[in-house]
Amino acid sequence: MTSNVDASLVQVATRQGDVGVWQPEVGLARSVDSAWPLAGRTSDWTRSYVFAAVISDAMCALMCGAVAVVVSGAAPLHHQFPVPYLVILLLSPFAWVAMVAACHGYERRFLGVGAEEYRALVSAAVRLLALSAFVSYALYTGRPYLSRFFVLVYFPALLGAALLARYVLRKRLHRARARGVACHRAVVVGRDHAVEDLINDLHRDSAHGLSAVAVCTEALDHVGGVRREGSVRDAVEVARRCAADVVVVASPSDLDGIALRRLSWELDDLGIELIVSPGVVEVTGPRMSVRPAANLSLLHIERPALRGLHALTKTVFDRLVAGLLILGLTPVLLVVALLIKCRDGGAVFFRQTRVGIDGQDFTMLKFRSMVPNAEARLAELRADADDGNGVLFKLRDDPRVTAIGKVLRRYSLDELPQLINVIRGDMSIVGPRPPLRSEVDEYGSDAVRRLRVKPGLTGLWQVSGRSDLSWDESLRLDLRYVDNWSMLLDLQILWRTTRAVLGGAGAY
Repeated sequence: MTSNVDASLVQVATRQGDVGVWQPEVGLARSVDSAWPLAGRTSDWTRSYVFAAVISDAMCALMCGAVAVVVSGAAPLHHQFPVPYLVILLLSPFAWVAMVAACHGYERRFLGVGAEEYRALVSAAVRLLALSAFVSYALYTGRPYLSRFFVLVYFPALLGAALLARYVLRKRLHRARARGVACHRAVVVGRDHAVEDLINDLHRDSAHGLSAVAVCTEALDHVGGVRREGSVRDAVEVARRCAADVVVVASPSDLDGIALRRLSWELDDLGIELIVSPGVVEVTGPRMSVRPAANLSLLHIERPALRGLHALTKTVFDRLVAGLLILGLTPVLLVVALLIKCRDGGAVFFRQTRVGIDGQDFTMLKFRSMVPNAEARLAELRADADDGNGVLFKLRDDPRVTAIGKVLRRYSLDELPQLINVIRGDMSIVGPRPPLRSEVDEYGSDAVRRLRVKPGLTGLWQVSGRSDLSWDESLRLDLRYVDNWSMLLDLQILWRTTRAVLGGAGAY
């Protein structure tokens, strides 16, 4: 239902009259720094966000069309555009915006969270390409209506530009939400412990855009700094009184199917949305679907994509990317190896036994970032201090780390030899952190599920805090990855890894 993240919830300000508005005329979008009014609705920011998205999509279509016409040679710079391509340029913004709208790319429920906005753009590009091919074929009179080169340039450029523009819009929205602007005002309803867990999830990040302004529980007066305004049965009145945009029903909630249906009717009359948490932890949208059966709406949880063709696709992707990275980074690998060898004459690589898929041991490679006798000094350091997460030993100022090793660790350069492990098939590019055998021996029944996939060179743990994470947070992220794996998720993690590594946060 919501993304699981790490920042604290920003409370909605109480100033009246100041509204957070998206300004598409200043760049792609800009949020006003003033606070969101207590009694305000989110319709202003949603309309402005959608307007900015429409304008940016139309501009992308127009600019990419002009570039594609010139690059494809259909209209050299010193000639006028041919009439067919001039018509295409004029119609392309409208056609692109209409196709994105048909693919639900501007729907409020998808704004700023999840991957549906991006999926809508990909789907729109594919459909518009198919429609263009059909129209070109229908108008074929012995000569193609559209140049093949134009198509090859236009559609990839359009999709890339639209994805980038939407990414910029979303990041600006997230920054606004971090200041308490452009958030959905939410009333959380359910049993005490369920509401408390859900509020804690909302506290982890403001990017989801749900700002809890009241709770309806059995007995708790406050939950995570949010005041109780009534019981579960008072949800409609509390939502109306607090000018809420959405009511979130936590699971369990003591509301049966009939009560939920009546609640949805009453909220609909007030223009308030209803969100129901399914109570299935760490399972995201692609695995969940609602299917009718016996006059009921049943929530189906699909099996994780861990085996078969999906696993083969991931293996091919891993080895292809690892091979290309090794070829491209060969000069860097040689320089790092030379620096380590010249420093103290010790071994270049550090070899350690780790546990891989299905509990199988393998030898993991890393560039050595510590003194040669680091393992022998571990016991004395472990007795003095431990900045790790209770299971994995870590020390912020570990005296065993060499000067070169600190640089290698900060930017994760010491991990690069694991590309060889990926080529061998021991690891993946993306996956859970490779554990030690001593860690696995302490695993509970839940943690063992981490071993259902190959460990990764990077993963959700890498882009969500690295060494700063507690054991519970690391485990939660790894299980989330295992249960919701997809190639799109891998690509998102790789993109976020680049920023995490360049920032160097949480690495020691």
